[in-house]
Amino acid sequence: MLYKYEMHVHDSLCSHCGHNPPEVIAKVYYDRGYAGMCFTNHFLQGSTAIDKTLPWEDKVRAYWNAYLRVKDWAKDKDFDILFGLEHHYGSGKEVLTYGIDLDFLLAHPNIDVAPIKDYCDAVHEAGGFISQAHPFRRAPYIDPNVLPQPELLDAAEIYNAGNSDEDNSRGYDFAKRNRLYGTSGGDTHEQHESNIGKAGMAFPYRIKTEKELANALFRHDGRCIINGVIQPAEPPKPSFYHFAF
Repeated sequence: MLYKYEMHVHDSLCSHCGHNPPEVIAKVYYDRGYAGMCFTNHFLQGSTAIDKTLPWEDKVRAYWNAYLRVKDWAKDKDFDILFGLEHHYGSGKEVLTYGIDLDFLLAHPNIDVAPIKDYCDAVHEAGGFISQAHPFRRAPYIDPNVLPQPELLDAAEIYNAGNSDEDNSRGYDFAKRNRLYGTSGGDTHEQHESNIGKAGMAFPYRIKTEKELANALFRHDGRCIINGVIQPAEPPKPSFYHFAF
């Protein structure tokens, strides 16, 4: 049996671009038969909804409190809620960060403004896992001349349900070329998106903690969900990717 987890989602408490509180988004995935989800709200240098003038501890506790709120909602539903972040490090480039928690954030004040190498090093030292979000998305806020740095990464999104097929194709080729593990995420921002149910990772066991998620990703135990279909352990390039780069 495989258990489905959404890996890239935003809520209105922590992400300025989010449209619903976390429990509303979580209920949609729960109703779709997912085993759980990892909330990856935009960190402080991205599209955050957190007041950036607050002291560091108050800012990071705001993220954690949103996580605790939806975790409390899920406690009697056999639905796993996990904490993550989407960190913007400049020029529209972002990395999904798994396996960290409040203690990590409290121990690393102002890590949101650290150079990306220092950020990744700190996450890795804490046992965290990093996947490049939508590595080749074309959008006005993203500088196409700033490329992902594969040497800093553990993985890259080979399927982002908010991307075009062409942009996902380039992400797939980037991951294969650099021998990076591929991840999949819905990049969900509101409860009625057609993306819901099309993406995520399927694992052969339940995942209850952030460390368990990072370890599962490091072991490459997850299988990508692409366009609603759980892929083989080594996913072939989907047939709807009509582009080669």
